[in-house]
Amino acid sequence: MFKNKHFIIALLIAPILAIIAYFGTDMAVSEKPQAAQEGETYKLVSKSNCRYTSGLCSMENGDFKIQFRSEGLTQHALDLSLKTEFPLDGVKVALASSPEAKATPTDMLRSDESGQHWHLTLAAPSSEQDELRVVISANNTLYYGETSTEFVVYETLFTEK
Repeated sequence: MFKNKHFIIALLIAPILAIIAYFGTDMAVSEKPQAAQEGETYKLVSKSNCRYTSGLCSMENGDFKIQFRSEGLTQHALDLSLKTEFPLDGVKVALASSPEAKATPTDMLRSDESGQHWHLTLAAPSSEQDELRVVISANNTLYYGETSTEFVVYETLFTEK
């Protein structure tokens, strides 16, 4: 079997053709990244750290990335900070008790002149099912997203009673 030169050449060429086909298909059918257009609205995707009690929650859409940090949690208040690489024009945050519930958004306050650090104190979430909703304005473009509040440290909330 290995004495046939056609068979040996096929064994050498087949993996090379498979790699070329893999990358060629990816280039042909994958979506090309585009820069955010002024005046448009884009959804932020919650990263996996939002599902764990870590105190951090990252959200992103392409190059646009934000990170929430739970600075403190008591029975009555949740201190949140937000940081990003891009200067923001404004940030509104709401805490909803369920996906169907309506919540009143609150403006976050700038922590510095660069517009990259923001903070806010909200009422403490009542359960792990509460959702954090955010709308961000940057360069006349809106970004929005929602995530569960599981990243907040709940042990302090439920042990202080």
